Amino acid sequence: MNEIMSTYAYADESGGDFGPNYDLAGLPFVTTSSFTAVLLTSPGWSPEDDASDVSMTEREKPGREREVGAQQVLQKPALAIAHRMWRAATVALWRTDHDELLGGDVDALGLGDGGPSNSEMGAWFVERARYVPLRLAMRERKALRLLEGMMGVTEYTSLVDTPALAANPAKRQQKQMREIHALLCGIVTASSVESGRDLYTGREYARYAKMFGAVFEGVRRYKVTNPEKMRSSYGKLLYLLQDANSPEAVLVFGKLILPLETVFTHLERLGGQALLADEQLAVATQCIAPDPAKNRSQIQAEIRAKEKAVEVLVHKYRSPTLSSEAVRLALYSLGDNNAYMHQARDPIDKMIRLLCAHFPKDSPESVELSLAIGGGEGGARLSHSHSRQHTFALQSLLLWREIAHDMFKLWCLAEADLIDGNSPYALKNTGQGLQRVQASPRTEKAMRELLHRTQRKLGSWVGSAVIHLGDSNVPNSLTFIDKYAAIERILNPLLMVIDAISNVRHQPPQLSSYIAMRWCTPTDAVRAILCDFFKFAFDGSGADNFFDAGSCIDGRLTSAWNWCSQVSSKPYYPLFKMCGFIGFDGEFQA
Repeated sequence: MNEIMSTYAYADESGGDFGPNYDLAGLPFVTTSSFTAVLLTSPGWSPEDDASDVSMTEREKPGREREVGAQQVLQKPALAIAHRMWRAATVALWRTDHDELLGGDVDALGLGDGGPSNSEMGAWFVERARYVPLRLAMRERKALRLLEGMMGVTEYTSLVDTPALAANPAKRQQKQMREIHALLCGIVTASSVESGRDLYTGREYARYAKMFGAVFEGVRRYKVTNPEKMRSSYGKLLYLLQDANSPEAVLVFGKLILPLETVFTHLERLGGQALLADEQLAVATQCIAPDPAKNRSQIQAEIRAKEKAVEVLVHKYRSPTLSSEAVRLALYSLGDNNAYMHQARDPIDKMIRLLCAHFPKDSPESVELSLAIGGGEGGARLSHSHSRQHTFALQSLLLWREIAHDMFKLWCLAEADLIDGNSPYALKNTGQGLQRVQASPRTEKAMRELLHRTQRKLGSWVGSAVIHLGDSNVPNSLTFIDKYAAIERILNPLLMVIDAISNVRHQPPQLSSYIAMRWCTPTDAVRAILCDFFKFAFDGSGADNFFDAGSCIDGRLTSAWNWCSQVSSKPYYPLFKMCGFIGFDGEFQA
């Protein structure tokens, strides 16, 4: 571990490796400008989608840069693949797959020619890159393993957030100082025993301030890009940093928080912002996911074209200040963001398609496929007709999609709210134990923008539009972001079961026999599961009053988790187990 301290010590002396030691108000993800709406995206776009039917010989739109002509493309097969992938990637990043489902006019949006102009894509990538954390380097991963191990054994929140200490703020602050001091000494001791001993006795924290900030920043950056990791240790770390950034703690330990290193700040510092406006960026960073509509040769051709685009960009933008590895790091970080959206946002797309395909809004195909619910029936707290419940489920899924699409940005804002030293929290018993209740203005503003965007797209809204944040339901921004990051853990296991039932060719005989005996056809089994999900995962249940559950924004997700907790009592649960279902909560120690 000696190289960890030596690396950060060198960075401290040079003063330029991690950027200036900003105050919290100067963090790059804390902005006073209005929240910029980012268009919905769909990285799962394939050449079979509707946008691929548009001819490449259409007249160029005003302001669009010159594109490769169709005849030239047809003469060069390799160039044809690259051109198709550029169009596929730009449309995937720009367009929503739900325009037709929601009655949108593609031509009116100016996307009928297959995608946006290069200048529009460049502006989109610049805004996106401001909130995409940079992938960790190897030296940072060593520090990550150290701090992750330390947070795995500490009981910080259990020690400082107790009823006895809550009643005595002075003793609680003393306990906080002791625990923060112990953690900082542990970090230094892991690098050098002598330095750790000196820090323990001399308490010269300022000497290692840049090192502490860089270690904490790297772990925070890792968590944003990997929401499924550090599910228990991250909360303890962020609460510790919240206490360490209080005015009293800053006087003792100094500033321990650095701004997150994003793709934008990385390229800006090294003079490579022009990379974000390159037309090949969409190809070099797109997510190439398995697709039943593609054969192996198509996928391999797309992978080769993506690798070629990366090499072209590296060769084009490397300079004395921007190395080849720095360019690759920026590209791979943007690619990580697209991979996350494929994992977290595409399942919501699939659920929306299933809802619209199997359950027409106007009238159900049969009584068994009606989504109508009544208060008190099956635990439901809402009373909706079929069409009203269809709209309620659709708008909830669309809002979740918007949240998943902007999850990295919301996470950055949530961190900024939580560790803001000028926004103190109150330790209160919310009915779920002692919680740190704190206002989250940045996160709340962003959520209201997303909600307004969804309402504008739908044209109407069913149920309440109340956003719980900073109250007994969602005490702070950490609880908020942790709750909505779990949406994929609800939908992915469910879709795994749906896919296993629908994939008749690869079903074991026992599963096929059980489906035929119980539901007659796989389609009937799928519809029975989906009907129950769309009814009782959006029924306002999960609490004993309408303030904690009901139809509010937070209550919709509460109802979905309540459905998950009751799935073992459903008549189709044996089918879940036969399809390999384990649970909704995923791996906790990951």
